[in-house]
Amino acid sequence: MNQAVEAFLHDVWKEVTVIYSKESQRIHELKKQSRLQAGIKDYLRVAWRKGKLNWANGAIHIDIYEPFSWSDSSYKISAGPYISELTDKQLTEEFFPALCQLVENLFRSDELGPRFFDYRFEVVFEFERKQSVISLQRQLLHEPKLAELQKSLEHFIQTKIVPDPPVLPDETDMFFFAYLLINPDVMKQTEEEIAPLIRRLSDKLHQNPKRKAEWIGHYTSAFKNWAEESFLPQHFDRAGDFGHDWTVKEQSERGNVDTEEMNFFLYVASQIGGTQPDTRQKYLELAAQLGSKRAVDYLKVGSGKFASKYRGELVECSNNDVMQAIEIKIVSEEEKAYEEALDYLIHLLRDGFPKEYKLKLKSSQKHLLPMKQLAKSKLHQFFANALTYPSLFPKLAEYADTAMEEFAWYGDVEPGEKSVMPGTYAVFGLGLYSESYFPLVRRYMELVDSEHQLVQDSYAEAFVEAHGLKVEHMPTLVSILLGGNEEGKRVKNITIDSPELADALVQALNDKDSYERELVLYRIFGSPDKLAKAAKQAQPPLKEGLAQLQALLG
Repeated sequence: MNQAVEAFLHDVWKEVTVIYSKESQRIHELKKQSRLQAGIKDYLRVAWRKGKLNWANGAIHIDIYEPFSWSDSSYKISAGPYISELTDKQLTEEFFPALCQLVENLFRSDELGPRFFDYRFEVVFEFERKQSVISLQRQLLHEPKLAELQKSLEHFIQTKIVPDPPVLPDETDMFFFAYLLINPDVMKQTEEEIAPLIRRLSDKLHQNPKRKAEWIGHYTSAFKNWAEESFLPQHFDRAGDFGHDWTVKEQSERGNVDTEEMNFFLYVASQIGGTQPDTRQKYLELAAQLGSKRAVDYLKVGSGKFASKYRGELVECSNNDVMQAIEIKIVSEEEKAYEEALDYLIHLLRDGFPKEYKLKLKSSQKHLLPMKQLAKSKLHQFFANALTYPSLFPKLAEYADTAMEEFAWYGDVEPGEKSVMPGTYAVFGLGLYSESYFPLVRRYMELVDSEHQLVQDSYAEAFVEAHGLKVEHMPTLVSILLGGNEEGKRVKNITIDSPELADALVQALNDKDSYERELVLYRIFGSPDKLAKAAKQAQPPLKEGLAQLQALLG
């Protein structure tokens, strides 16, 4: 081996050895490692970066993670005068093969621990000269490790995904499982192969919204990674300041689109759309640029499962289940038009249309419910308009019964403080305008996810404003208070100022758990001390009633 090549290799490998020794110790100290991760390290780049004024006054850069284009996290070391002696032929035919051999020997050993290297490893070498750059890369594959990973994945699916609850995977395993789903070395990249697994775990986590949200986040991130690192770069060049835009390559540069890959990309777009509708739309538009008729149909009319257009006597409607969108045009502002529209919505939801839809409304009426905390969306406006017709209340209740679903939210606003469960606007309006629908309100409050939805905290105040504070309403009011967030504020317009109201509240709380009693009394009185003060200052028989409420706190 040429002496300059040998010196260069010595300096590089000495630094790699030091870095890997420290990394090995760090990995060894990790307390929890997933069975779905064959190993950690899968990349090494050695590069000579030329100097600004003189190319030979540069530095050796070593990266042990594939770097982002906008970052510089390289380990940097100086090189000796040998750097100017190296020829392209020596670097290509001597240095790079020797470097790869050193890496491969280490890669196939357990010297750094069995979990140090992943089953696949990429070696990259770059050398910058004044006017040119050498760029070489080699892929290494550890077949036994891959086979072991495939066995671990199959065992995980059979023991953690297939069985019914309460069997659930660990949180760490969920992350790696999501990324294995888009790994062609272990999973076939088709909707038929992957969708049942996504759906099965999602269904199992339905009663645990926090973990379900984490799972959705994991597979959404994995799908985006596949789309933007594997599929799209084959056909598009990155554009824009941060590479978020894509421009289609010339036909000669991109070749033909694989049908199976395109179908999987469309599936990925639909799955991402649940939490990132803008990304879904962008992906479908890109697929359409590649000639996908299916993508064009998705954008225009949806999957085809639902008739995309409907024209009634007084309404014109359309829907797109892929985009989770419905459009309603009220041709004539009258009761019959809203009845037709409600029938249309009920029919769609019963046939399986996504309940988390968003609505585009064309209407001259712009009513809203008397709750400032609700989003002033078109969906809100539609139901507030319909609620101006009392004879439609039964139809609105039918819609609400059909739409309500725990741990689901309308798509009329960005996820956040104003997100509401499907059916919310109809239920809130019915509860404010008619005592006949108090049972519906109570069902809603029992179902609503009070940990992740906030707007119902303000419903108690609106309820009392609409109906006053009455003995016969106490069970419903208590249900509303319990449906609020645990950190809900005190309701200012509730005052227990008669023995009848105090007794009614005692009766409504008797069968509740202690934490539920505490929450209700906190939201009415503000604190146990304030309840005690009110009892002390009250006159009999109200005094006795408030004392009974105190006793409920134990």
